[in-house]
Amino acid sequence: MEDKKKEGRYTRIYKQLETLVPKTEDPLARMASICAVLHHKMDHFFWTGFYMFKSGKLIVGPYQGPVACQELEKDKGVCWAALNNAAPVIVSDVHAFPGHISCDSRSKSEITLPVFNQDGEIVAIFDVDSDRLDSFSEVDRLALTGIMDLIYRKF
Repeated sequence: MEDKKKEGRYTRIYKQLETLVPKTEDPLARMASICAVLHHKMDHFFWTGFYMFKSGKLIVGPYQGPVACQELEKDKGVCWAALNNAAPVIVSDVHAFPGHISCDSRSKSEITLPVFNQDGEIVAIFDVDSDRLDSFSEVDRLALTGIMDLIYRKF
């Protein structure tokens, strides 16, 4: 999907989520709703979900798509790169990423973003895989960063 079209779609999704997520203060419920909306509205999202950061581990949380890895090997792969750097990671070809963890061989590109709670601590990693190469850009990073901020936002 071209960036201009993505921008418009993300704007509409953000407005929808701004009215949906305040219906609960529970972060896990908000994550589940965000995940479902994004997965079904963005046609380049093959796997869409959260890995929860608990007791030094990344454990699968709410997601949409094929079966996921339940726990990601420590300090390996794109999700751990986002956690360890406390910053989003965009990978145009996951097979070229050192230490990539393949939960599904159909995955070809990926974006991961840390999710920060109200105290500024990373509590999860938002992970999106595409079954197409080079699916993610700065447009995705910016829009998804704004959407992740909705999880702990006080309305």
